[in-house]
Amino acid sequence: MPEIAEVARIVHFLRLHLVGKRIAKASAPDDPIVFGKVGTTGPQIESAANGKKVVAAGSQGKYFWIAFDKPPHLVMHFGMTGWIHIKDEKTAYTNYYKKQKPEDEDLWPPRFWKFQLETDSKPPVKVAFTDARRLGRVRVVDCPGAEIRKHSPLVENGPDPVVDVDIFTEDFLRRKVKSRKVPIKALLLDQKAISGIGNWVADEVLFQARLHPELYCDQFSDGQIKKLYESIRYVCQTAVDKLGDSDQFPKDWLFNHRWGKGKLNSAGTLPTGEKLAFLTVGGRTSCFAPALQKKTGKVAGDADVKAEGEEEEEGEDAAQKPARKVGKKKIKAEDGEADGAPTVKAKGRSNGRAKATVKDEDDEEEKVKPDMSAKKTQKRKGDVLAAKDSDDAPPSALKKQRRSSATAQKSVTQQVEAQIEDSGRRRSGRVRSRPAN
Repeated sequence: MPEIAEVARIVHFLRLHLVGKRIAKASAPDDPIVFGKVGTTGPQIESAANGKKVVAAGSQGKYFWIAFDKPPHLVMHFGMTGWIHIKDEKTAYTNYYKKQKPEDEDLWPPRFWKFQLETDSKPPVKVAFTDARRLGRVRVVDCPGAEIRKHSPLVENGPDPVVDVDIFTEDFLRRKVKSRKVPIKALLLDQKAISGIGNWVADEVLFQARLHPELYCDQFSDGQIKKLYESIRYVCQTAVDKLGDSDQFPKDWLFNHRWGKGKLNSAGTLPTGEKLAFLTVGGRTSCFAPALQKKTGKVAGDADVKAEGEEEEEGEDAAQKPARKVGKKKIKAEDGEADGAPTVKAKGRSNGRAKATVKDEDDEEEKVKPDMSAKKTQKRKGDVLAAKDSDDAPPSALKKQRRSSATAQKSVTQQVEAQIEDSGRRRSGRVRSRPAN
């Protein structure tokens, strides 16, 4: 899904082609999900853009905006498949265009478009927001353009590691990790803590910092925090500088080798020989190198390590500030994201472990089936105690009950038969009556 680098790429193209021009035409057929889920309508988007001059484009993490000379302005989130296309300009990556069908190459507007903008310049600039899976969000924010980040949904999110270098400092990160008891992978995915870091960026950061994704962040030493901070700045800044073009990423990055999971004849190792593994932590698949990213302290009990190529078992569910049960203790994992950020929720298991789950506004939801073994065990015990009175008793209890009933019935039958036989003997004279006194 689009993360900090992909959003920076789109802002680059918007500044290059749209900023400084006036919108002559805006079209936005109403969409109850892409617009409606955040309280916006198609007509509101058309009204916000028509006749307005674009004065700025910016980003904060996974969010970006188009600011006009008058409010309201457009604030957008790509979700999983959202994107901005500009006619006659390749805003996406090479692989995107390779996968295009020949008949779609010159198609305008592009498929799955949600709104279009056209400038009054000559030639006009044509822009379209597309989203095949409708997990992106587009809203209007009514405020002065310079204050967009002081309003929802941006104000609820953490600093951007590239845009907010004066806020996102080593001290800021130290306070954040020391105040939370969650796996470091989950903290990095929390948009309320840090904006823009998604799954592959988080894995790359941890790989560069040589930190295991399951480690609880509140145990980190100052040296580990310093290394983590430097890795976040390095990975995010490099990815943004390259406008998200993975072909230009450093050759020693995990990114270049992480995509082999489950593929036949995939390498599964780094060029230096270290094997790669996959585990589920924070409800998301994490790729790491066990030989380089070692467990230096306590780790979360919710991760299932998967060998390269194995099927994974992961689920997603949403909750604000959920508690993960581990035995009798509860560990709060406050991994929510304001308006579309990942939130972590853990579901208890009978063996004392828990599986954390995460939901992102731009992820589809997958539900984890709860483990019912504890409830079944309790039910069986109750059933055994109530076996004599319950029709739903376990087979063993029912057998005992039936044997007991059969024995009692047999005893009664024998007594009745004895009485009948005795009565018959009396009538036939074979049994003498007692003499009268």
